[in-house]
Amino acid sequence: MTVNQFVRIFAGAFVLISLALGVEASPLFVSKNFLWFTAFVGLNLFQSGFTRFCPLENILRKLGVKDSIGCA
Repeated sequence: MTVNQFVRIFAGAFVLISLALGVEASPLFVSKNFLWFTAFVGLNLFQSGFTRFCPLENILRKLGVKDSIGCA
């Protein structure tokens, strides 16, 4: 898997987990404050689209995950 795939998987997982923990209708509900984490992930994805800076990409590259060569 590539860096882009990992970033998408992590972002999607964090959004789903924080929604499950932050929405009162969820059986996993803990606190509405988990919705702030959902907003943080969305804001980070939004800014990285403009600035091309994503902390997770840097971490994954240092761990040796390969970059994608083209759009697949």
